[in-house]
Amino acid sequence: MKRYIFLILFCMLFSSCIFSEGESYKRISMDEATALMKEEKDYILLDVRTKEEYDSGYIPGAINIPLSEINETTITALPDKSQKILVYCRSGNRSKQASEKLVKLGYKNIIEIGGINSWKGEIIKNK
Repeated sequence: MKRYIFLILFCMLFSSCIFSEGESYKRISMDEATALMKEEKDYILLDVRTKEEYDSGYIPGAINIPLSEINETTITALPDKSQKILVYCRSGNRSKQASEKLVKLGYKNIIEIGGINSWKGEIIKNK
């Protein structure tokens, strides 16, 4: 019986180490992001949708770098790899992919906030 308990504890410890290493960016809800944006000023709000989607409506203050362009080792619009970057897309899928890519490129303070579909605030349109 002691063997099984030891084995279970070992598996739990080992699996938690694997999962904690793989998660290199933080995820928060859009409501939490809204509160963070009210409290803090030193962050970049990054919209990773296409230019057309961005022009059709984006969160005030957001810059647009489409997911397909996040491949370089240095992204000119994001020179400080320790800068807090809040990442969003339409529904949350591309923002997760972009967050993973940014972490692989060496960015240290990435916060994935999901999709603009959950945003309850003002939307700016370029068209």
